[in-house]
Amino acid sequence: MLYGILAAASALLVTAVLTAAVRVPAQRFGIVERRRMRPVPLLGGVALVCGVGGVAWLGEWSGAAPLGAEAGRLLLAGVAVGGLGLIGDLWGLPWVPRVVGVACAAAFVVPYEEVGVLGGVGAVAWIVFAVHGFKGLGRPDGVLGVVGVVTAFGLSVCAAAEMLDGLAALCSVLAAGLTGFLMQNWPPARVALGECGALFVGFLLAGGVVQVYVYAAGHGVGIGGPFALTVTATADAVLVLLSRRLAGRQSWRSGPDHLPHRLRRLGLTPVGVVVVVGVCAVASVVVGVAVHMLWMTAGGVWWVVGAALVVVAGMSRVRVYGLGASGAQGARAMSRPRRPDPAPTAGRFPAADAPPPRGASAAAPAVGASRRPDAVALERRAQAGW
Repeated sequence: MLYGILAAASALLVTAVLTAAVRVPAQRFGIVERRRMRPVPLLGGVALVCGVGGVAWLGEWSGAAPLGAEAGRLLLAGVAVGGLGLIGDLWGLPWVPRVVGVACAAAFVVPYEEVGVLGGVGAVAWIVFAVHGFKGLGRPDGVLGVVGVVTAFGLSVCAAAEMLDGLAALCSVLAAGLTGFLMQNWPPARVALGECGALFVGFLLAGGVVQVYVYAAGHGVGIGGPFALTVTATADAVLVLLSRRLAGRQSWRSGPDHLPHRLRRLGLTPVGVVVVVGVCAVASVVVGVAVHMLWMTAGGVWWVVGAALVVVAGMSRVRVYGLGASGAQGARAMSRPRRPDPAPTAGRFPAADAPPPRGASAAAPAVGASRRPDAVALERRAQAGW
């Protein structure tokens, strides 16, 4: 117990320090993404992988907090998936190689001896789906950090109940590492997870849920518990796929159409979005843990299913497509009056105010004629924001 607390505290401290340290290199080398006209470094995922992976490996190497074979394979595959996401952060990665890479990593950690071949194929497909669901929550500030902390903590409790000490320690270290990362990712975020951190977190959580479910299935625990633990990410994935299908958009085309983006459209602040999504995650994880521990019958999961369906149906009616730059400019124009054009000053538009060339007619306009600027001057005034 003492070693577990020490490992979690170390992961929190190391990840917080590394996350703060990667900001300057990321900005220096241009590894950033634009969020509301401000650059946000994308190397937070590297700091999280190094912090969580390093502390977990040190516990395994020293024998203080051994992971075991299954949790060790899960961590190794998670680091590989995180490396795949880092490629996407640096150079861009199409969706096909990403899906294939996550599927191969999932096939490496699924226990086929217990679930069989068909069950293993289903587990791989579910891991791929859940990982991309968590990835969709990674771009809004602080959302994946909060959801990941809550899910990892609940999964750690379930793993400890099944005597999976290695997996419980890994999930505790992940929850602590995400807490340290949130110190720099809380809105407004100073560092972002990027694909590297989002895929790493999603894979550890989805793979850990599968391993816990395999051991708990023999005790009368169905798929309701794993579903409740990850319903926030899976419901968001269903919402996005359904909305893109109805709108005639490509399913793999990314956009601001996830649950946090829709909550922002409804008027919530960035911190409010994190709080609302975090409360939903806490409620679903509590139900999942209660069902897993047999404190609640499996029928209690239907309340989570019903709530998820209501959220998906309601949020799918929030308009997120077709709001381009013209719509935003129109909204700004309606929100404030147009300023009158100030009188032009000498030197503001050199080409328009310059004297006529030598030999050209420099006759003054007739008395009473209006002095109208030419088309070039009008265009430049418009570009200057007059």
